[in-house]
Amino acid sequence: MSKGEATRGAILDEAGRLARRVGLGGLTIGSLATQTGMSKSGLFAHFGSKESLQIQVLEHSKDRIIDEVIRPALKAPRGIPRVRDLFERWLAWDSADGGCPLTAASFELDDQPGPVREHLVRVQRDWTETLATVFASGIGEGHFRPDADPQQFAQDLQGVMLAFHVASRLLGDPRAADRARTAFDRLLEAAST
Repeated sequence: MSKGEATRGAILDEAGRLARRVGLGGLTIGSLATQTGMSKSGLFAHFGSKESLQIQVLEHSKDRIIDEVIRPALKAPRGIPRVRDLFERWLAWDSADGGCPLTAASFELDDQPGPVREHLVRVQRDWTETLATVFASGIGEGHFRPDADPQQFAQDLQGVMLAFHVASRLLGDPRAADRARTAFDRLLEAAST
C-alpha cells in the first residue's frame, strides 16, 4: 500500500467514525477537516465534493464489514454454523461505537434521492444477497428445509438486525442482544429440517 493510499484509508477511517456520530448528512469536508486537523483544500484534493466523500465513506464502510464480518464468517462450516457466525459478527459490528454506519445511513437516506442513496442501495442489495447466499449454502448442506426461501430468510434476518439496531442504539435496551438472539433462533428453527 502506498503512502497516499494509507493516508486516504486513515482519513476514511476518521470520516467513518465522524459519520457514525453525525450521520452522512453532517459529514462535510469542513467537519472532517476540523476532526482530522487537515486543511479543507487538502481534503478537497482527496474527495472533490461532499457527495464524493459520502460515497467513499459508504464504500469504505462496506469494505470494513466485508473484512470484519463477512470474510471471517465464511470460514465457519456451511449451514447453521456459518449463518450463526455471520449474525454474531454483525451484532458485534453494530454494537461498536456509533453502530453500523450502513444501517444508520439506510434510515437517513431512505427518502433522499441522489447518487449517495443509489450507492447505498447497491451496497444494501449486496448485503441482502450475501445473507441469502449464506443461507442457501445451508440448504445444500441439509441444515435447512429444501423449500426454504433464501430471500425471505434474508429479509426476515434483516428485520431482526434492524430491530436490534433500534432497541440497542435508540432505546438503550440492555437486553437487545438477547432478544435479537431469541428472534434469530426462532428464524433458524422455522427454517431448519
